Amino acid sequence: MDTQKGGFIYILTNKNHTVLYTGVTSNLVKRAGEHKEHKFRGFTHKYNAEKLVYYEFFPTIQDAIEKEKIIKGGSRQRKIDLINSLNPDWEDLYYKIRGL
Repeated sequence: MDTQKGGFIYILTNKNHTVLYTGVTSNLVKRAGEHKEHKFRGFTHKYNAEKLVYYEFFPTIQDAIEKEKIIKGGSRQRKIDLINSLNPDWEDLYYKIRGL
């Protein structure tokens, strides 16, 4: 694994904000687009979690993986607080990262 390449952690939700999904990737635009297009069967497809409400960059993918583990291990309220700290209106940030 190339730990020299940066990584992102991200949180997705559905339109009613009833589901929160935390993931990690080295290419946020591509991965968020894949969620939007329902490219993969699984949790996000099943619960229609395609709205990017939080992301954070880390200098190495290993740092991002470590942060993902911390976030996944935390409570739903801690995830909500994290989202609210940077995106209080829960806007879909996908269009921002795409430059649209």
